[in-house]
Amino acid sequence: MAAGPAAPRALNVNVGVLGHIDSGKTALARALSTTGSTAAFDRAPQSRARGITLDLGFSCLRTALPPRLGPGPGELQFTLVDCPGHASLIRTIIGGAQIIDLMMLVIDVTKGMQTQSAECLVIGQIACQKMVVVLNKIDLLPEGKRQSAIEKMTKKMQKTLENTKFCGCPIVAVAAKPGGPEAPESENPIGVSELIEVLKSQVYLPSRDPSGHFLMAVDHCFSIKGQGTVMTGTILSGSVSLGDNVEIPALKVTKKVKSMQMFHTPVTYAMQGDRVGICVTQFDPKLLERGLICTPESLHTIHAAIISLKKIQYFRGPLQTKAKFHITVGHETVMGRVMFFSPAPADFTEEIEENAFDFEKDYLYQEEYLSKDSNSSEENKENDQAEVQLPRQQWALLEFEKPVTCPKLCLVIGSKLDTDIHANTCRLAFHGVLLQGMEDKNYMETFLPKLKVYKLKHKEGQVERVMDDYSVIGRSLFKKETNIQIFVGLKVKLSTGEDGIIDGGFGQSGKFKIRIPDGLKPDTKMLLNVASKKKSKAGKGDTAKEDESSKNDSAQPVTISLLFKRYVFDMQKKMIQS
Repeated sequence: MAAGPAAPRALNVNVGVLGHIDSGKTALARALSTTGSTAAFDRAPQSRARGITLDLGFSCLRTALPPRLGPGPGELQFTLVDCPGHASLIRTIIGGAQIIDLMMLVIDVTKGMQTQSAECLVIGQIACQKMVVVLNKIDLLPEGKRQSAIEKMTKKMQKTLENTKFCGCPIVAVAAKPGGPEAPESENPIGVSELIEVLKSQVYLPSRDPSGHFLMAVDHCFSIKGQGTVMTGTILSGSVSLGDNVEIPALKVTKKVKSMQMFHTPVTYAMQGDRVGICVTQFDPKLLERGLICTPESLHTIHAAIISLKKIQYFRGPLQTKAKFHITVGHETVMGRVMFFSPAPADFTEEIEENAFDFEKDYLYQEEYLSKDSNSSEENKENDQAEVQLPRQQWALLEFEKPVTCPKLCLVIGSKLDTDIHANTCRLAFHGVLLQGMEDKNYMETFLPKLKVYKLKHKEGQVERVMDDYSVIGRSLFKKETNIQIFVGLKVKLSTGEDGIIDGGFGQSGKFKIRIPDGLKPDTKMLLNVASKKKSKAGKGDTAKEDESSKNDSAQPVTISLLFKRYVFDMQKKMIQS
């Protein structure tokens, strides 16, 4: 039998349908779509019962390819990724956001922006280039006031989007299901055909790259008797052909591709951005409901990572080192602890190469992510600068509670998903790029010592008395039990300007001897001799006088400053002075 003519290839554009719970996203996807795809429209029984989308539903809409997108009779296929709106499932949205070319933010016109709409906006800004705002449920507005209410909400939305990358994006008013869920199917949606035209006007040729490792996000998995197991999903990178081997990292198995379909049409090849069903030799579909499949050995499983990051502006409060966050990496969300660090202050303004990390450089440990509202960093306290100088780039070390399998250089999002979902606050804290994963379980010993993050240490003590022109005795710099030997040879500075070197301990109480190579200045000697005379006088009198004299004395003690840096991951804890 001769093969028929090849079907013109459809351009697939992934449209994320995001919005607050109950804004009518699923009804809108249903009104838009003409062909249902497998995961479409809420498989989960609990979700049908409540009318809430629990998983990324997919369905699609096909229309003629606009001439500006290419010659000839092609098809434009919108894959509608209906993302769940409610809080516990923000993890799913973050997973879906990585495959979205165009976003529809669905707003209930009677309610306006709500917490989750704001979070969706944040995710959109991180993961997506273009957006259309859909004001849904206009059938609930009384007809006489409908137009003015829509105009008012449109203005409000334009204002909200003013400072985002979606400033000036189209805003369309619709009623996806007039009369609500209970209304008969015969009720026609309002404004949906206009919305389809707007979507067509917003479509751009997404940059698709078939090179690189194959990686696909699987959102549905089922078996067909006598054929094998089918995994449907969206290809995140690379391409796949019949007969290729693909790895399922979660199950640690490799399978051969037996057949493939794209929206019910058999194909032999699929690439980045395509929505495809891949049939492989049989395995139990229950083992892989969602997850990643890939070119064998192309994903790594990591215990910790270095990421570059930016704070999300709507997150309230500081991002603190040692805090725990929900970290979404690739398609997994795990708990992780963070440690923030910045370039050394001298490099704050330096251009930094994107998507790479330089292990040769020194980095400064930070107690928290530096932002306009954070406590000024240690450096600025030193220099008493009122203006907090912010570095061009900041990084974090993430340590995961359990290992994560993900592609290299993937998107990372940190959030506080345990915040009360009804609190009107953004739970997404930071986003970044994974630069270096640590696959070795013993990364503390094998990997971290290569990471040169240092802390600045500053200790202060006082000069107790002069020994001779070239040495003094100091106190209060060390605790009694400190081993002073490890500090011998370190440089110190007196508040009167002389440079000194710690020479060794003196007695048992934590006092120590300082050598002053260039000798004490005459003024310093006078100052110190006056102070010690006062002390000895007070010693002869009563204690009340002693208190008095220590008050006067404390007006001008000569202090000793010891500054050094210590690398956080140096096992020997060496002290380093420039």
